[in-house]
Amino acid sequence: MTPGSRKVAVVGVSLADCGRVDDATPYTLHAQAARRALADAGLGREVVDGFASAGLGTLAPVEVAEYLGLRPTWVDSTSVGGSTWEVMAAHAADAIAMGHANAVLLVYGSTARADIKAGRRTGNLSFGARGPLQFEVPYGHTLIAKYAMAARRHMIEHGTTIEQLAQVAVQARANATLNPEAMFRDPITVDDVLSGPMIADPFTKLHCCIRSDGGAAVLLAAEEFVRDCRTPPVWVLGAGEHVSHAAMSEWPDFTVGPAAVSGRLAFERAGVRPEEIDFAEIYDAFTYMTLVTLEDLGFCGKGEGGAFVEKGRLRVRGGELPVNTDGGG
Repeated sequence: MTPGSRKVAVVGVSLADCGRVDDATPYTLHAQAARRALADAGLGREVVDGFASAGLGTLAPVEVAEYLGLRPTWVDSTSVGGSTWEVMAAHAADAIAMGHANAVLLVYGSTARADIKAGRRTGNLSFGARGPLQFEVPYGHTLIAKYAMAARRHMIEHGTTIEQLAQVAVQARANATLNPEAMFRDPITVDDVLSGPMIADPFTKLHCCIRSDGGAAVLLAAEEFVRDCRTPPVWVLGAGEHVSHAAMSEWPDFTVGPAAVSGRLAFERAGVRPEEIDFAEIYDAFTYMTLVTLEDLGFCGKGEGGAFVEKGRLRVRGGELPVNTDGGG
């Protein structure tokens, strides 16, 4: 095959133990997820020649690969926040297509909830105070405050209501009720969301993702490995990535996120239109992130996200575009 001509598929996926995990280390959860993803694919670890991991150890991919007994010839430790794993998957697909790797394992594991509970760490609300961030941190501009500020701008410019934002949480929880792996499965109402303790105006507690323990792994492989796999492949059609800003002062429009660029690239490369998508899994650290990303990806017009979610379009059952079908964050 000529370089770049190989098709790439997701051939194995798995979760480690998730939710409340008090008796495991992050390394343990990485190993659980890796073993289970390989078992899901029906492949042995000897086929893995590419590895991607971030956020654990001083040399993130090296230490975790060593723990897993892997000696990869292709690695990635990209760390760009919530989109880290999508970017890693895109890099892995490119590497496989070019013949630089045959099978790439992406792995993550965290005991963030258990560590806070045991006093091994604090609930950090900031990315630090060095570099450009030093001009925001003294004013109490925490991570959640940034998204709360952006949400308020969307409300001012487009008339989005706090009840519409709350619907994102309500519909995500409705999906979680169908997922036995979900940490919280009791239905909630808009009133439940609005009456919760204020965290950062306009976000109350239930506008925010939970802090949990867990891990996951994804195995991507070249097309010639698919015939040996246990489960049908999910072919990678297209991906896009975009870096926008770190400091709020460098964000030109709080109502438009980086997905407006990365999503367009992904759709163009895949040859797919938003209206052809059957469901969407969107990063949702806060309710506003779901709403603005739906707009940025073209599932509705700019400023129409509030009305879109208000109509109950995100639920698995009866929804026009099921979103975060596992219950999200």
